[in-house]
Amino acid sequence: MNYRVLRIAVWAVIAALSLFLVFTYANTRFGDKAAVQLGAPFTLVDQNGATITEAAFKGHPTALFFGFTHCPEVCPTTLFEMAGWLNDLGDEGKDLRVFFISVDPERDTPEVMKGYTSAFTDRITGITGNPVEMEKLIKGWRIYAKKVPTENGDYTMDHTASVMLLDRNARLKSTIDYKESPDIALKKLRLLVAG
Repeated sequence: MNYRVLRIAVWAVIAALSLFLVFTYANTRFGDKAAVQLGAPFTLVDQNGATITEAAFKGHPTALFFGFTHCPEVCPTTLFEMAGWLNDLGDEGKDLRVFFISVDPERDTPEVMKGYTSAFTDRITGITGNPVEMEKLIKGWRIYAKKVPTENGDYTMDHTASVMLLDRNARLKSTIDYKESPDIALKKLRLLVAG
């Protein structure tokens, strides 16, 4: 047996365990103070061309999904599922606000966003705007988004595929993963709207 490899593996496990214990202690000791601050101030436009800022995420439970209208699968699937969840929640989810935030503002104009979101439900509000402002918002929420050229000279976007669930103070409480079980997704949304 190679003792050098074994020794390195043992130290790696000790380091990982130490980080876990430090994070657990900090989270227990300081609670929300230890949480990573997410979000960023922004001034963009909604799908109707009206100005929208980070204030739109406060005062009610909120779901954020970052994507783009030319997305072949993840975005239409997620928005279709979200429309279904909103329907299932009925009056229970009347305070829930849902935002579809573009990672491709070059193509996703307000008009394009409105046509896209309204194909699923009138409960989802599209957000787009100046690419520099969009980048601030995307980075502020720690969203992965990258332009990927395609063979035909066009491009697609790789991006985070989770729905972010925010409490009434715009703090991240949970996520719904892509293709999460509908029962689990609804349970998370019910917990969110219950406060």
